[in-house]
Formats: sequence, structure tokens, C-alpha cells
Amino acid sequence: MATPLTARQSTASPVVEQVDALRSTFASGTTRPYAWRIRQLESIERLLAERESDIAAALAADLGRSAEEAWLGDIASTAGEASYARKHLKKWMRKRRVRLPLNQLPGRGWVQYEPLGVVLVIGPWNYPVYLTLGPLIAAVAAGNCAVLKPSELAPATSALLTALVPQYLDSSAVSVIEGDAEVTQDLLLLGFDHAVFTGGTDIGKKIMAAAAPTLTPVTLELGGKSPVIVAEDADLDVAARRIAWVKLLNSGQTCIAPDYVLAHRSIAEQLIAKITATIAEFRSDASDDTLPIVNERQYARLAGYLSQTSGRILGGAADESRRRLQPTVVVDPDPQEPLMTDEIFGPILPVLTVDSVDAAIEFVNARPKPLAMYAFTSSKRTASQLTESISSGGAVINHIAMHCLVPALPFGGVGASGIGDYHGSWGFERLSHRKAVLSKSAKPDPRLVYPPYSARDLKLMRKLF
Repeated sequence: MATPLTARQSTASPVVEQVDALRSTFASGTTRPYAWRIRQLESIERLLAERESDIAAALAADLGRSAEEAWLGDIASTAGEASYARKHLKKWMRKRRVRLPLNQLPGRGWVQYEPLGVVLVIGPWNYPVYLTLGPLIAAVAAGNCAVLKPSELAPATSALLTALVPQYLDSSAVSVIEGDAEVTQDLLLLGFDHAVFTGGTDIGKKIMAAAAPTLTPVTLELGGKSPVIVAEDADLDVAARRIAWVKLLNSGQTCIAPDYVLAHRSIAEQLIAKITATIAEFRSDASDDTLPIVNERQYARLAGYLSQTSGRILGGAADESRRRLQPTVVVDPDPQEPLMTDEIFGPILPVLTVDSVDAAIEFVNARPKPLAMYAFTSSKRTASQLTESISSGGAVINHIAMHCLVPALPFGGVGASGIGDYHGSWGFERLSHRKAVLSKSAKPDPRLVYPPYSARDLKLMRKLF
């Protein structure tokens, strides 16, 4: 049963009791068997299939998202993750045998995966189903109990998860707790066996600080300015379509959206023309040419970028009363202005010209490490140069953001863009303890390893160890 919180917690609060109940469930061993884990994964898939229309309606209310985008961004992606985990879980749970050195024979060694305990999942507002249930998939696959704290900035989706999760999953092992940032801090004060947070870098720092007193390990999926590098040999039609498509998804409010483009000077104007034409084509059946922004604060921030930019603005129409903004390309803004130093998280795409791939690499590497790096080129050598020279959480060649939809690939950041990764087996391992086990027989038990040592014993031990 979910419990909304509005004030600081006492040790006798219902939330403390709720978390203690989850710890009791975990201690009972309920969540460890393969059968329990599979049931939870199947239940998540069933929830998504049976309540797709309810989820789409909640996302429309919170984010103005179309049913098609709701399916692609939150439903299909989550279902794919759950299905992949269900199909591979038995293999993931197996003990991994290791070869022992000569000095440890006879004996056997292996790694076994144990659930951590109770995991806290702090979800964001931009993909409030996928980025809340996605970490839950990893948590239950690994045999953990979990607390879900949906974002209060997506209230309809938060309320829906609060209602649906107890209907579909084991309510003795998975709880939903609603509330604001203060509630998140209250929860972290209780101490968890792991916390997964998805959101901005500044908030990520606060989550990490709040987790430190209880030594709660954290996985932080943050953001940053993910660049797109378009080389002079790129297929510009494909690049324009793929850049525009992902930039428009969820009004650009996506952590792995293309944040800015570095285009080779020889093709920059062609690319800009193709991107703007593609945006118009993609929006040709829309009732107006603006996109919804989640709240007034985010709208004001985005409008502020456009009012301050020194770049050439293509688009930029705004409707403050409805918090809507036209998809906008900004050509060659000052690299030091807020548009180019802050994560945009909206339908604004700066395009800067560069003279070479080397110049693009230098530009990206002079800034904090991004969550993703995208490159468009027909040259395998150039693609390799970019992926090897730029440190980023992930990288995609000749597409945008698609690595997130491949459960076999780890998803996470590096540096300021995040700590830790998950998805697929990587999420299972992230939320498991890899226990090293060495099994030895009582015999033989050579005397030479025990003191006092003779010169002969030491000589033999030096050879063995």
C-alpha cells in the first residue's frame, strides 16, 4: 500500500513501518526463489499490456504526450526490458565457476549472485513509467524488495503507479511512496541497500550526499550535454531525420536527446536546412507548431536561453500561457552562453560549425563528460576515432539514443553524467552482491603452511604462493 508523505519522518512513522515490513519480507527469503522473480517480471509485462490506455492517458495529462509517444517511450521500452530479463534470468542466476591457482587445489571456486535487500528507486518526471519500472525490473530480477518513489512533477502517472503496482506485484515486497523532494530525503535517511536515481546532475549530488551517512550505494543516471558530431562524409538526409526525430520526442525532455550538433563547416548549412525541413515535415499534421513543456519553471528556463542567445534563431515561437515552445534551431551560439553550458532538456537544438573531426573532439572533451555521444559518418575509421577519443556514458554511430533500447548493452553515465549502469544483465549484477566462494576439503592439510616455518618450508611456500 502506498503512503504519501508531506513532512519529516519520525522513527514511528508509517513509512518507517512500511520499509521495516519490506526488510522483514526480504529476511523471510520470499524474494529469493527463481519462481518469485519470474512472477514479478511477468506481472510487470501484464501491467503494461493491460493498462496501456491508462498509462497513455496519465502521460498525456502530465506531459502532453501522444499515445504513440507514450507507447514508444514508456510502454514498449519497459516491456522489452522485462521480457529480456524474464528470458535470461535463469542464466544470470547461475553460479559462475572460476579456475583456481595451483596453490588452492584441491578445491572449487565460484561467484554467486545474492540479492542486496531493499532497493530505493527514485523516478523522474520525463519518462515516469520507463525510468521507474525499468530499475524495478533489475531489482526484482535480482531478488530484492523495492520502494518506488515516483516524481511528484508527473502527478497523474505517480497516482497511477500507486494504484497499479500493488494490484500486479507482490505488495509485501514492492511499495510505492509518493511525495516531493523532502520525502526523498526522508527515505534516504532510513538507509537502503541500494538507491537508483534518474534526474539532473545537481539533484544527483544531493541524492549522493543524502545517501552517504547511511553508506547507501547509489546508481545515478544523470544527464549532460550529449553531442552529435556530423562529419563531412555523413549521409545528411539520414542524419537530419534521426536527429530531428529524437529531439522532438517528449518535447526534447529526454536525458539522451541530442543536446547540440557539431557539423563540419563544408556541410553545416545543408544539414541545418535539412533538419529544419524535417522538423516541419514531422509536425505537418499537428494542430499547431509548438510542443508542451512540463511546467512554468522549465518553460521560463528554455525561453531564457532563446532571449539570451547570440546565435541565429530558426523558429523560436512561444506560447507562455500554455507553456508551449516551437522546435527551434540556433545556429552558432556563443559556446560560453547558458544555452551551451546548461543541459537544454527541451526542443531547442544548437548547431555549431567546426573545421574538422579533431576540432569536434577537442570541443567535447573540454566540457563535462556527456551521457551519450552520437556520430554520423560513413567512415569506420572516423567512427572509431570518435568513440575512442571521447569519453561518454554510451555512444551511437549513425543514429541517436537507440543504445538505450538494447537490453544487452549497459546503460549509464560517466563523470558528471552518472555513476553506475543497468539494463539487462548489467542491472541484475548492479543490484546483486557478487559473492566470492572458495570451497576446500579438509584433506590434504600440509604441515608446511603452518608456523613455525623451517627454511625448507619457506622455500616451498615461495614456489607455491
